[in-house]
Order: sequence, then structure tokens, then C-alpha cells
Amino acid sequence: QVQLVESGGGLVQAGGSLRLSCAASGRTFSSYLMGWFRQAPGKEREFVAGMPKSGTSTYYSDSVKGRFTISRDNAKNTVYLQMNSLKPEDTAIYYCAANRANSYRQKDMDYWGQGTHVTVSS
Repeated sequence: QVQLVESGGGLVQAGGSLRLSCAASGRTFSSYLMGWFRQAPGKEREFVAGMPKSGTSTYYSDSVKGRFTISRDNAKNTVYLQMNSLKPEDTAIYYCAANRANSYRQKDMDYWGQGTHVTVSS
């Protein structure tokens, strides 16, 4: 069992930055592929960024590519999402998720955090 706890959300002006953190319980964090997802008001949850167990590659949605950076620290059991040049359309609840398989599909994720709110004002 893995528990995920996100933090770092908040209110920021357009053009600003935030860094989200997702702390995982357990001693097998390095065995999990990690992903960040978000759900904006009135919209379905969508993939934002992902990193495999190896941490040697990263994947991003087109909407955040070049602005967001995912990273992980296996020694701290934590995955991060650095968000720069934020836009009002980035306003959403951000979730981290984990799975043992090599898939970033939401239905394949084994564990989810409770989410952290990000609001970007114009």
C-alpha cells in the first residue's frame, strides 16, 4: 500500500510559479512510475506530466510542455512538479498518482493523492 500526499498548491498571479510536492509512504517508491494529473472546474481529469521508475525520462502534455518540470527524489520518496509561467487555464486540482506498470493512463494508476488546489489569477 502506498499513500500519496500532495502539497504546495495555492493562489498565484499569472506568470508566476509554484512547486508542488507529492510525498509517498512506504519503502518501494522507486518501484513506481509517477504521474501528475489535474482536473479543472467542469472538466475531466487530464494527464499533466509523468516520470518512469528510472527517472531517466519525462513526459508532458502539450499544454504544459516547456513550462512545467517533473522530477523525483527517490531518497526522499517525493515527486515534484515545478510550474512556471502559470496561466489562468492552469487553475485546477492537481493530483499525483503512482503505479507499478509502465502506463500513464488514469485507469492504470494504482494509487492517488487527495489533490492540491492551484488557482492562477489573471
